[in-house]
Amino acid sequence: MSSSNLAPAPAPHTLDIDSTRPLCPLLVADVNALCDRLEDAGGTTSAVIRLHGTGPAENWPGDVGIDVVSRWEKALRRLEQGRFAKIVTVEGVCSGPALDVLLTADHRIGAPGLRIAVPVTNDGVWAGMALHRLTSQLGGLHARRLVLFGAELSERRALAVGLIDQTAKNPAAVAARLAERFARLDPAELAIRRQLVNEAGVTAFEEALGKHLAACDRTLRRTRGEFAGVRGNA
Repeated sequence: MSSSNLAPAPAPHTLDIDSTRPLCPLLVADVNALCDRLEDAGGTTSAVIRLHGTGPAENWPGDVGIDVVSRWEKALRRLEQGRFAKIVTVEGVCSGPALDVLLTADHRIGAPGLRIAVPVTNDGVWAGMALHRLTSQLGGLHARRLVLFGAELSERRALAVGLIDQTAKNPAAVAARLAERFARLDPAELAIRRQLVNEAGVTAFEEALGKHLAACDRTLRRTRGEFAGVRGNA
């Protein structure tokens, strides 16, 4: 069946996160509620998350206990590993909670003039899992100054190091088009591809080979129609 004959994918589920918002139970609940909606959809739609702010986060994460921090990190991990595509748009300043969410996304679209700000206080940069993701995604050379001292990245620099995938004058329109296309991907296979990418830097070739061959075998068998109930043919 040609792509022109495919029915439109359901509208993506959305969330809005302000960089200046402090960490709180409601913020955790918002991310978990988004994951609930996406999981209930069974991989038939994507997430589009708007990240925006007027300046760097101040005193991130704010006056919270470690229990809320733990719940926030678990919600982010749930979002990151979910069997659905996650697209973010970035407008203005991306910092604090918006930066945390940015680092879990599959595709990142920036508006002209965006800035990415790693917040820092007198105690230094917050030692949350954003530091782990920054180092994992950028490598130690690019991440070192960010995670040790905090910094702001311009639109050009964010593109150069790969924190942003593209910029657009209308990020929301681009995100909507991508969300429809990404929602057609098999959710289980999308999650597997993401896992293979994440493990590539810490897994020996010989150890990774079996997982890659298994993924290739599933694709070949789908092509031959050997899986009952293949998505789109059920």
